[in-house]
Amino acid sequence: MRIGIFGSAFDPFTNAHGFTAYSIAERRRLDKVIFVPSADLRSDKELQANNEHRWQMLQLGIQDGPLNQEGASLFEASRIELDATAGTHYTLHTMNQFKEQYPEDELFFIMGADLLPNLHEWRYGDELVSQHRFIVMARGGYDMLEIIARNPLLRRHEMNFDLLHKGLAIEISSTYIREELRMGASLPRYLMPRSVEDYILEHRLYQAT
Repeated sequence: MRIGIFGSAFDPFTNAHGFTAYSIAERRRLDKVIFVPSADLRSDKELQANNEHRWQMLQLGIQDGPLNQEGASLFEASRIELDATAGTHYTLHTMNQFKEQYPEDELFFIMGADLLPNLHEWRYGDELVSQHRFIVMARGGYDMLEIIARNPLLRRHEMNFDLLHKGLAIEISSTYIREELRMGASLPRYLMPRSVEDYILEHRLYQAT
């Protein structure tokens, strides 16, 4: 199988997350996309949902997701980072664990081009870049080829990077949704699956206290 690992805060899960995962799966013939919500390590606590709320929203967001060519669910989710001990688990560990779980399969870490310039500064960045493969989605203002060419580590392992330019750009910011609610605005509609919208309203997430 060809499996994409899609890490993000998913705070909340939006239609853009689903569209991005589906588009990459279609264009790169992935059999599975595993969504991996990151652990709660940020300082802006008043603007984000806790780990369990984000996990529940992700589950709701992908529950009616598409099927792959074999008729199985294309989308899955993993708690591998949520359940890890804070400060001891990094992207390299996540990818290594998935490699152990799927030793005969091709694994790709899905990321945006905005992360490329600082990828070499990630904890265990050298090992991550040299030992794993990446699908990189284009972002406005980021020249992926130039970023790789100017970085010795990325250039040395450039064959590990599959650069994917967007056909249809769809930008929905989770930050925008949180900010709107924090400022007292109504929940922005049509940016998330309806089940996620309902969950946010039911639990009064992101609203100023």
